[in-house]
Amino acid sequence: MLTRRDAVVLLGAGAGALTSANASAQTPPTPPPAPAPGPRVFDHGVVIERARRLAAEPFAEPKAELPQSLKDMGFDGYRDVRFKRDRAYFAKGGSGFSMELFHLGFLYQQPVVVNLVREGVPAPIPYDSGLFDFGGNKAPGRLPIDLGFAGFRLHYPLNKPSVSDELAVFLGASYFRFLGAGQHYGISARGVAIGTGEDAPEEFPLFREFWVEEPGATATEIVVHALLDGPSLTGAYRMVISPGLETTVDVGSTLFPRAAIPKLGVAALTSMFQYGENDRRQYRGFRPEVHDSDGLLVHGANGEWLWRPLINPERLEKTPFAQSAARGFGLLQRDRLFEHYQDLEVRYDLRPSYWIEPQGDWGPGRVELVEIPTDHETFDNVVAYWVPDAPAEPGATLRFSYRIRSLKLAERLSPGGRALHTFVTDPRASGDPSAAPENVRRFIVDFAGGDLAYWLDDPRKVVTETSASTGKINAAFVVPNPEIGGFRLFLDHEIEQPGEHAVVRAVLKAGAKTLTETWLFPWRRAG
Repeated sequence: MLTRRDAVVLLGAGAGALTSANASAQTPPTPPPAPAPGPRVFDHGVVIERARRLAAEPFAEPKAELPQSLKDMGFDGYRDVRFKRDRAYFAKGGSGFSMELFHLGFLYQQPVVVNLVREGVPAPIPYDSGLFDFGGNKAPGRLPIDLGFAGFRLHYPLNKPSVSDELAVFLGASYFRFLGAGQHYGISARGVAIGTGEDAPEEFPLFREFWVEEPGATATEIVVHALLDGPSLTGAYRMVISPGLETTVDVGSTLFPRAAIPKLGVAALTSMFQYGENDRRQYRGFRPEVHDSDGLLVHGANGEWLWRPLINPERLEKTPFAQSAARGFGLLQRDRLFEHYQDLEVRYDLRPSYWIEPQGDWGPGRVELVEIPTDHETFDNVVAYWVPDAPAEPGATLRFSYRIRSLKLAERLSPGGRALHTFVTDPRASGDPSAAPENVRRFIVDFAGGDLAYWLDDPRKVVTETSASTGKINAAFVVPNPEIGGFRLFLDHEIEQPGEHAVVRAVLKAGAKTLTETWLFPWRRAG
């Protein structure tokens, strides 16, 4: 359990010595005593030093002694425990920001210390059951004031000046998520990802303590500091959250490895893809598509834009992107048409896209995408992050700064044409009797945006440049698609060996001019 020493910065105070009233006239006057030092003004250096010291100690998972009723609480019971809105912090400060806490229980049994920073002085929020309405649950008995909380959430009038909307949530391990105007929760960000997609079990460090700076009356942003802790590393995070049409979070992180980390995932994003237009294996019910994100976009150091539609694989798929993502990457929900989802409750059409913009030089590395099989939409099965080429070694200090943008419409990220739709089919369905379903796939890709509408008047100049990591491309051609102001690509690819895996690539060009992002898609022949 966290002690109060763990939750606050304790600083000593001194006192000056008084001069004697009977001192000799010949004795030089003693200068007046220095004022007793007060509490140190909080800054992010405090969190960095905490993380540095913590990294030199063995990892000790924070635990709380909870009543059995909280330990055994189910989802419905936990959802019934609500923070009392009239007790929200910052609500009367005039900024529009307010903060509520989450109670421990259900899946969230690791205590988190939440500190308020007022005028530079931090103080932990003591536990008080009176802060919560327990609904149909029996209120717990007397619990210690240093019990802690499960996390917290921030509110702000995102959509209407008179309505305080949920802006951001920090709950569970190092997960956090946030919204822009008109968006519904879906994708999440994470402090780091360690060992994702590897043979050894994945490690989930946790934000064990937060410091939330009280916003001033005219504030347009709110600052959150977080202390990360896990078996392999510690870290200090400073996050500046700026709400708006496209809410941004500016993240500064300082990491201290406890142990060697062969693969460290920086600026990790987690999302869900069960099925969509390009992957129908899990299709059932009335909803045509079920996903929080439908693709990964990568802006490489060489200026190339890469679009990789997501899949729900039959086995875990790990896709590295060789070129450094010096300019940006993100998991996007590109399809915004309600009729493609038909879900009035969860509104997949309103799920945000998260775009990572690295700040400063991250050094050599790569973006990696991990896709995990799932048969239910409640499981996050997609993770994307940036991996430094050099493994993280104990004793090192690693710094990464970046901005995360929560987007609803991401068309202006890439200047060229974009892959709007990807369909995968059996060529025999299009009248090719020689095709065998297990070794040939036909890909149909719609490109729109950029300058593509201009080339509709002279479509013969638009050609496709294709390649594949293995196998062979039997046919590839493009035709105008005036319905979207762009072009449709047809591509047939064949894999010769059973069980072989291939990645197919295509880009549209007019002479030497690149018109679109590079589309790439994986598939595996059965066997």
